[in-house]
Amino acid sequence: KSGASRRGDIFVVPSPRIGSKREPKNFLEKKGRNMDFLYKVVSTVNTYLTDYILIFLLVGTGIFFTIRTRFVQVRCFGEGMKSVFGKISLHGKGHGGSLTSFQALATAVAAQVGTGNIVGACGAILIGGPGAIFWMWIIAFFGMATIYAEAVLAQETRVVGEEGKVIGGPVYYIKKAFNNKFGKFLAGFFAVAVVLALGFMGTMVQSNSIGSTFQTAFGVPSWIVGIVVAVLAGIIFIGGAKRIALVAEKLVPIMAVLFLLGGIVVLCSRIKFIPETFAMIFKEAFVPKAAIGGALGVAIKKAISQGAKRGLFSNEAGMGSTPHAHALAHVKRPHDQGVVAMIGVFIDTFVVLTMTALVVITTLYTGDGILASEVAPAGIDKTNMAQTAFSGVFGQGLGQAFVAICLFFFAFSTILSWNLFGRINMNYLFGKRSNLIYSILAMGFIVLGSFLSNDLVWELTDFFNYLMVLPNVIALIALSSYVAKESRKPGKSLKEKAEQAEKVTVAAE
Repeated sequence: KSGASRRGDIFVVPSPRIGSKREPKNFLEKKGRNMDFLYKVVSTVNTYLTDYILIFLLVGTGIFFTIRTRFVQVRCFGEGMKSVFGKISLHGKGHGGSLTSFQALATAVAAQVGTGNIVGACGAILIGGPGAIFWMWIIAFFGMATIYAEAVLAQETRVVGEEGKVIGGPVYYIKKAFNNKFGKFLAGFFAVAVVLALGFMGTMVQSNSIGSTFQTAFGVPSWIVGIVVAVLAGIIFIGGAKRIALVAEKLVPIMAVLFLLGGIVVLCSRIKFIPETFAMIFKEAFVPKAAIGGALGVAIKKAISQGAKRGLFSNEAGMGSTPHAHALAHVKRPHDQGVVAMIGVFIDTFVVLTMTALVVITTLYTGDGILASEVAPAGIDKTNMAQTAFSGVFGQGLGQAFVAICLFFFAFSTILSWNLFGRINMNYLFGKRSNLIYSILAMGFIVLGSFLSNDLVWELTDFFNYLMVLPNVIALIALSSYVAKESRKPGKSLKEKAEQAEKVTVAAE
């Protein structure tokens, strides 16, 4: 329209100068262009990392430790369940500067069971199809062996810091694996990645999802929700590891039971579609519906990559986040916390995430579901998919509110745990004097997350998560002999054996 003149039936439009580009009219338009450009760049990098590196690292490392530990996730599954549910307590008291085993698990599960179990699972299904859930199960099964290794090594290499407080995490076993300049560099690289991925970027994903679901359910602007979440989180941040553990041990069981009960109600109302749901998950893992009329290999690749990407974000096995919590547990042997850590992955993926998947697929993909056809209707995305599914049984108002409340508990508990993990690494890099600045920045990112585009926030978080995986996995493989010995030989821990051997040597001299 602009500048066009009519001559008979011909419209003449002035040609722009070659190479010229229209300048954005205002700040918001310029910001939008920059955000789009950033999203495209990060998304492209993440695609290559997921398709060609992450899948092989996660599955390969899981298979490696499964073989080295002689299927510890199968052999010791009963032992882990007994350790968790046989000693469960909502009022546990740690030993000195450490936590109880259940408090450490609750802190780890609080990090694992978050947005990834609802929004992440929905995104994987929406993009990769129901078959993506099968690959998330595969990632989780082998991931149970990986997280066993992480917890064992975190226990083996933890140290007692100032005021008798126990600290530990991948930076300590990375330095043990490579006791040279390369080890220091790798540990520092991991620490920076954790602070960015969990302390800052990760909290944006959680607050973004809380804000989106609350705005959908209650009409409250997402930025207001972001500010409220930041204030609540800041109050708990001040209390440190102990306060976070006390909140987690009470919040995690309650939020899990609430969500599972709601899911069971939905499944009971759609019980006749449950067999079809499982059939779709297994069939479309190898023959995705997207392959009809298209390339089968591309569709399968998309299902696997989505399963790997969202599986990592959900159960965090191999990422190096939960070892920070498991290092704080007071147990007799590292093996004892290793089997407890495995149950965390089981609860996260095979219980909570699977419930989300079953609810979504039975209500939206089977029978008269709105996604049962080839083309998804407009307005459905990963942030409102679960709300749409629950609304089909509960009614729109109650369904949206139920998911918003559950997601708040899930995401808020994750913010707390991730802040703790980031703080441990911030202290490693800059000492305790950095705590106040770190907490203020973390609260700022929580608020910022409620403003940004949902897709951009997820891509940024995925990118920094992948940076964590690389140094963590390298160290795990380098120290695999420690893990293998601990999983096969009951009795004293490796650290106790080393101390006893040292005493014998000193006595002999």
